[in-house]
Amino acid sequence: MTRVQPVNDTKDPVVTQDLALNTPQKPLIAAGAIVGILLLTYLLNTQDISQSLLLGIGLLLGYTLFHARFGFTSAFRRMMAVGNGQAMRAHMLMLAVAVTLFAPILAFGTSLFGEPVAGYVAPLGVSLVVGSFLFGIGMQLGGGCASGTLYAVGGGRSVMFITFIFFIIGATFGAYHLPFWTEEMPAYEAFSLATSTGLGYTGAWLVSLALFGLIAWATLVIEKKRHAPKMAPVPSASGWIRIFRGSWPLFAAAVVLAVLNALTLITRGQPWGITSAFTLWGSKIASTLGVDVASWGYWQGASAAALDASIFADSTTVLNIGIIIGAFVASAAGGLFKFTQITVGNFAASVIGGLLMGYGARLAFGCNIGAYFGGIASFSLHGYIWGILAMAGTFLALYLRPLFGLSVPKSSDSVC
Repeated sequence: MTRVQPVNDTKDPVVTQDLALNTPQKPLIAAGAIVGILLLTYLLNTQDISQSLLLGIGLLLGYTLFHARFGFTSAFRRMMAVGNGQAMRAHMLMLAVAVTLFAPILAFGTSLFGEPVAGYVAPLGVSLVVGSFLFGIGMQLGGGCASGTLYAVGGGRSVMFITFIFFIIGATFGAYHLPFWTEEMPAYEAFSLATSTGLGYTGAWLVSLALFGLIAWATLVIEKKRHAPKMAPVPSASGWIRIFRGSWPLFAAAVVLAVLNALTLITRGQPWGITSAFTLWGSKIASTLGVDVASWGYWQGASAAALDASIFADSTTVLNIGIIIGAFVASAAGGLFKFTQITVGNFAASVIGGLLMGYGARLAFGCNIGAYFGGIASFSLHGYIWGILAMAGTFLALYLRPLFGLSVPKSSDSVC
């Protein structure tokens, strides 16, 4: 039977699997459903209704990410290593759908519950440059980006639990050091294609679509010039059963993720984000250990209340938990949930990668979701800069990965 290499953001070496689909792990599916229902019941009884809606969105995000093996880490790596831009073109479609949905929501300015709506538009400066570059290195060593880490944890990839833990630690240290990077280092005002240029949201939308088209075209040119190998197929069912069994097309997942991000924006007044919750969790743990977290500059002002509130009052926390549960159910439905072996090299890379991602995300005002996806969808220039610098970090990481026993795609590979 033909064997293929699944495309994902998890650790190398990647275990191959048959084209035939595995048997669903029904007990695990039931367990995931029970946990989800219990959490939903708790949220309905203790939190605002928006938190319950966000849990549902998180479940769908995790389910989609796992089913499509939708990666940011692997997309950047394949582009930089061998010139394969298939996943990058999926990113461009995702961003095109996102800006199309974001523009009217941001222009209207009010969420589903009457709260103000604001995109992710962040300052430009040394903090952004350093943070996004570090994140680019970290995600290639850690084996996954922020979203990739969450859905890999949900899928049972053992080494990603290490990345996850040190991601939280890195984000906490990043919060502690953030005032230095934002106040002592050079910085410029945030820049929005919509509000800083006079283009308005319609003009910014058209410019964004043109940029995405240009980038997609450039990936095709690079692929042709470098004779890039194609991505390998992943086992999948046919027809409507494919919704539940096997891999989804990348482009279908791109549209779904964009729609879910827009639903997040209109539900809570902000786009999808991940790493602010990591900072909150790490800071709460540090506080219980006697660290005076409340005195940190990061936790001054409006953010201070989050330290005293339940983590379930934090919308990003609810989204993250939903993603993990959704990915867990998706992996069990495909018969793919299993704990994997951890090597010394993978462990060391996960520690370093997690720390770099957490620290970098705080400095760069977000990760691949909050800064790259959410920033660009919000028409913020910082999202584009984040992508360029993360690509640069990825390029450097291609030379670091072999030091930890991690593979790098080669142009001679039959798949990548």
